Amino acid sequence: MAAVSDPVGLGAPWGPARPEPPPTRFHPVHGANIRVDLSGTRATRVESFAHGVCFSREPLAPGQVFLVEIEEKELGWCGHLRLGLTALDPASLAAVPEFSLPDLVSLGHTWVFAITRHHNRVPREGRPEAEALAPSRPPALLVEPYLCIEQFRIPRDRLVGRSRPGLYSHLLDQLYELNVLPPTARRSRLGVLFCPRPDGTADMHIVINGEDMGPSARGLPAAQPLYAVVDVFASTKSVRLVQLEYGLPSLQTLCRLVIQRSVVHRLAIDGLHLPKGLKDFCKYE
Repeated sequence: MAAVSDPVGLGAPWGPARPEPPPTRFHPVHGANIRVDLSGTRATRVESFAHGVCFSREPLAPGQVFLVEIEEKELGWCGHLRLGLTALDPASLAAVPEFSLPDLVSLGHTWVFAITRHHNRVPREGRPEAEALAPSRPPALLVEPYLCIEQFRIPRDRLVGRSRPGLYSHLLDQLYELNVLPPTARRSRLGVLFCPRPDGTADMHIVINGEDMGPSARGLPAAQPLYAVVDVFASTKSVRLVQLEYGLPSLQTLCRLVIQRSVVHRLAIDGLHLPKGLKDFCKYE
């Protein structure tokens, strides 16, 4: 399992000495109201507002982002998606709790937060509390290709939500990139990861549309397998997993970026003399 790692070289780039983690999937153990599709990448709550707790199928590797996109919302409920990590093996649970907060957290070794723009952030010892009030937003948010979180460098491209192609998609995409929409808006992308520290513990970070919200919890047991927790709660009805490339980008990804930067907005891709599969990949990914 990939969650246990030697402290030496924790920030080393993905490569032969540090293989990329496998694609993320949802665990077959989940809440009673959740249905996971055959690919294991889409989780939908089919009734009520609770019993929507999901887990990653495998423990996360250090620096690996478990990234979900909000696909469907449901009116009439109060509350939104919750996200975090647990050192509990989902397969060992006698029953999946109804709620991640407080039920799963109360079992111990679990760190989960309701997604908001300013959820709990933990300042380091000896540093002012103001450090936790707001994440640092790099001035090159829209042009810097990598998001740097502690010792890890993560390609930013797929971390940012994208609207469905339409008349105003070019305007909406800019709102996702600027991260000014509500964090639980439809098509927002939310991720969780952990960053090991030299003392054997780890910090948990939550990422909203390509922006690191800062450490949400400290002191996690880095030597234990840590599973992602996604609670498809209340107004959040369905989420899908988004896969990231941690090493060098693939030729497919490089082609997509060149095409996207060569058009005014994604609707213009339809007018290009390209295979339909490539057009769809450029418009929707």
